[in-house]
Amino acid sequence: MGKTSFNQFGDFQTPDSLAQKVVNIIISNHPYINPEIIIEPTCGKGSFIRAAIQGYPQAKVLGFDMNRAYVNQARASLLQLDCKGCALIETRDFFEIDWHQLLQSYSGPILVLGNPPWVTSSELGYFNSNNFPFKSNFQNRRGLEAITGSANFDISEWMLLQYVDWLSQKEGGIAVLCKYSVARKVIKQVRQKYTAENFFGNIYSINTRFYFGISVSACLLIITTKKANTDCKIYPDLDAKQPSHVIGERDGLIVKDVNKYDRWKHLLGKENNYIWRSGVKHDCSKVMELEACKNGFKNGFGDVFDLEWTYLYPLLKSSDIGNSRIKNYRKVILITQSILGQNTESIKQIAPKTWEYIMSYHHFFQKRKSSIYRKQPKYSIFGIGDYTFGNWKIAISGLYKKLNFCLIPPMDNKPVIFDDTVNFLSFYDKAEAQFIFKLITSDPALEFLESLIFWDNKRPITINLLKQLSLKAVAKEIGLLNEYQFWNNSIAPRQLELL
Repeated sequence: MGKTSFNQFGDFQTPDSLAQKVVNIIISNHPYINPEIIIEPTCGKGSFIRAAIQGYPQAKVLGFDMNRAYVNQARASLLQLDCKGCALIETRDFFEIDWHQLLQSYSGPILVLGNPPWVTSSELGYFNSNNFPFKSNFQNRRGLEAITGSANFDISEWMLLQYVDWLSQKEGGIAVLCKYSVARKVIKQVRQKYTAENFFGNIYSINTRFYFGISVSACLLIITTKKANTDCKIYPDLDAKQPSHVIGERDGLIVKDVNKYDRWKHLLGKENNYIWRSGVKHDCSKVMELEACKNGFKNGFGDVFDLEWTYLYPLLKSSDIGNSRIKNYRKVILITQSILGQNTESIKQIAPKTWEYIMSYHHFFQKRKSSIYRKQPKYSIFGIGDYTFGNWKIAISGLYKKLNFCLIPPMDNKPVIFDDTVNFLSFYDKAEAQFIFKLITSDPALEFLESLIFWDNKRPITINLLKQLSLKAVAKEIGLLNEYQFWNNSIAPRQLELL
């Protein structure tokens, strides 16, 4: 397959050594899986087919793949093993097979084995591919999450949930290679949709650089119908005999470390007044983000303009926050609105040079693809509100692999603005910001958050994660509840005063 096809179909062929190791792990660590039928829905060149035949010689083995060349290679490899007829291998598309009818033909335990495609729905859309399932809101995403990209999903995630559905009607197991993030999502979906006690999970980390020549956090996910507790043991590698930690569902959350979470779960709670926000989204960085220079401000195209200071604000990006570069700023950002949906025409009278500048780049704003800008005033931005203009902020990068909270003061008499990969709390009072910063950076708060965070995620620190922490509970834990109550009770009057 060419490079485009490789990307489009998420084609990572499994080495025979890895396929054999997976089958050996199932046999030695999960002997209660005794399949009558083994199915490899995306068999490729047949590494798992060969491993299954050798590991379970009494089982019926079925393999399918939409790539005819791969199917021919898989069939040919069986001849070399001198086991013609040991497996049925056919050229068929996963999304066109009537799996319900096929599975009805077999009554005994099943084992679903293999390596489903490592590709997302958005990547398939990029390649204009039709190789994806019927689109439905199977993750139960809210509308805003779908619009802003949260509804993007791995095709393997959808396929694995189909495997689980098969297994819900039968005995047996699933053993597949997938991204670690996909494994966790599948576990969460299983807990929500099925009787959790009917499924048991194990995750074995794999070295993708060694086996596939890529750097991706991936694993062997084994789900069985063996009844056990609902936690999932995490093994550091395929040879490990003892888990490094245990993930599981607690209070509706999938947590990374159940032992640490159980210790600090009393810190779980909702904050009504201290609300985490994301920075500004504009999707036009070369126009909106500028650097101060001798004759004015230079944009991302290298063009210099003399602009009013009115709509310009100090900017700290995710890399600045992640690396604690917070004593000064390198860039400024053009903020065209103070509230969402505000008419931007007033810029013309208040700052004519700024208006002329953004007008000269009108076509770049027109190219923005996100639907959030549709039916909005010209040059609109997203993630804007009164919280944007609080003088003091507590910020953390959503992308960096560490809990590095930063206390950010105003700079050049203006509040600092962040990009949309930064999460922050906003304050108008320095003493209040300092107090809340003390709570958030306390050991109990950090350990609680650590128990929730999966560092292999592309954006490990999210607003949804941060809002699980009750600052009131933290204040009570470290003996500062009275001070918390003082600041919490004074928020409403101060907000009215500001209005």
